[in-house]
Amino acid sequence: MNGCVPNPEQAWTVGTAPGIFPSIGHGIALFRRPLEFLNSLPAQGDLVEIRLGPQRAWMVCHPELVHRMLRDSRTFDKGGPQYERLRALMGGGVVTCPHAEHRRQRRLLQPTFRPSAVAGHTDLMAQETASLCRDWRDGQRVDVSAAMLGLTTRLISRVLLSDALGPAAADEVRRCLAVIVRGLFVRTVVPVDVLFRLPTPANRRYRRAVERTHELVDAAMAERRRGAPRDDLLGLLLAAAGRDGEDGEETPVTDREIHDQLVSLLLTGSESPSMCLASTFSLLARHPEVERRLHAEVDSVLAGRLPEAGDLPRLVYTRAVLTETLRHSPPGWLFTRVTTRETELAGRRLPRGTTVLYSPYLLHHDPASFPEPERFRPERWLEGEAAAGPHGALIPFAAGSRKCIGDLFSLAEMTVALATLAGRWRLSHPPGPVAPPRPGATLGPRSLTMICRPRAQAPGGAAARAALAPGAPAVAPAVGETRRDGDQDVHHA
Repeated sequence: MNGCVPNPEQAWTVGTAPGIFPSIGHGIALFRRPLEFLNSLPAQGDLVEIRLGPQRAWMVCHPELVHRMLRDSRTFDKGGPQYERLRALMGGGVVTCPHAEHRRQRRLLQPTFRPSAVAGHTDLMAQETASLCRDWRDGQRVDVSAAMLGLTTRLISRVLLSDALGPAAADEVRRCLAVIVRGLFVRTVVPVDVLFRLPTPANRRYRRAVERTHELVDAAMAERRRGAPRDDLLGLLLAAAGRDGEDGEETPVTDREIHDQLVSLLLTGSESPSMCLASTFSLLARHPEVERRLHAEVDSVLAGRLPEAGDLPRLVYTRAVLTETLRHSPPGWLFTRVTTRETELAGRRLPRGTTVLYSPYLLHHDPASFPEPERFRPERWLEGEAAAGPHGALIPFAAGSRKCIGDLFSLAEMTVALATLAGRWRLSHPPGPVAPPRPGATLGPRSLTMICRPRAQAPGGAAARAALAPGAPAVAPAVGETRRDGDQDVHHA
C-alpha cells in the first residue's frame, strides 16, 4: 500500500530553515512549537538545513527522499543526537544497534513477532483490556493516558517476560517511562551534554528513572534463572545464549544483550501504542460521527463478546480509525540518522557523519499526499491504495530493513484494545478546551482525562446496523503473506 514510486525526473530543491539562534540553533523552535516548525520546512525545500544546538543537520521533507534514505540503512545508519540518547538508555538492542548488528538481532527476535505468534496473544490482549475497564463507573473521570500506558506495559511485559515482571513492577516501569519520555526529547533537540549533567531536580528524576528501569529488568532476569523455563522472549533469548558458541558461526548472545533487548522492547512496546490509543479516544470524542460508525461496527462484529484473532480482518472501520490516528498523530514523529560514508541526497553532497532527520508527522500532514491533512477522516483508508499518497508517505513504523519489528503486534494490540473498550464504554472530554498533543520523545496526550459512560445500545441491534454507512465493506480483503517495506496500515494486523 505504501511502496515508494521512484520519480527520476524530480528536480529536488535544497534550502535552509530561518531563525537560527547562536549555540542552540533551532532548539527553541523545536522545543516550543515543534509541529508548526516542522510544517514550515517544506516551503524551504525538499532537503532543508537546520541546526541542533551547534550541530548542522538536514531535514528530509519529501517522502521519496525519505524512502531512499530508509532503504539504504548501510549508508544512513541509526545515529545522531536521538540515538545517542537512546543508546545510553537502551544499550545496543535491536532498536538502536548499528547496521552491522541489526540482521543478526532481528533474526533472533523475529519468532516472537511473527503473525502466528501475534494471533496467539489476542486472547491475552482482550482479557487485559477488559480487566482495565472492569471497575470503571458511570461518570467517572479516567486518566486515559495512564490507563493506556498501564495496559500496553502489562501486555508487552507478559509477552517478553511472562510473569517475571509482576503487577507492582510493571506499574513502576510505567511510572519510570513517563519520566524518561519527558526527558528524552529535550536531550535530542538541545544536544548540549553539560546542561544535563547539572544536578537539577529534572535531571535527577531522569537518571533515577533510567537506573530503576534497568534494575527491574535485571531482577526479572534473575528470577527467571531461578525458576522454570517459560515460552516468552526471555526464554527464547536464554535458550539462544545456551546454544551460542557451539558452531562458532554466531556472535554469542550475552547477558548484556539479553538485558538490552528486553529494555528496548519493553520501553518502545509500551510507549508508542499507548500514545496512539490515547490519541484515538481523544479524536473520537471530537468526531461523534466517526465514533458512531466505530460503535456500530464493533457491535455488529462482536455482539458484546471479547474479540478473537479471527475477528481482526472483520474490524475494517476499527482499523481505519487507528490508521488515520497513526497518520494524524503518529507517536513516532521525529527520527534521526547519520551517514556512514560520503553520499549524495537531493543533489547535495553529505559528508560522513552528517545528521539527517525525517518526520512522519511532516509527511503525514503534507496536503500533496493527504488532502485536508488536519481533518480526522478514517474513510480515506476505505478508498483503496491511493489513499497512502503517490510516494508512500504513510510511514508510522518507518520502512526498509529497520522497519519496526513489533508493528504487527502493536497494530493487533491496538485493534483489540479499541474494539474491547468501544464495545463497552464511550469516553468524552470534560467541559472546556482540549489540550493539543504534546510532542516529546513520542507524540500524544500525556495527561488526558476523560469521562466514561457505559454503552447503552444492544450490541448488533437495529440502531447499530443503521449507523454503518452504505457500501462499507463488511469483511476486510484478504491479505497476502508478503508485505512491502512501506506497508503500515492496520489491515496487516
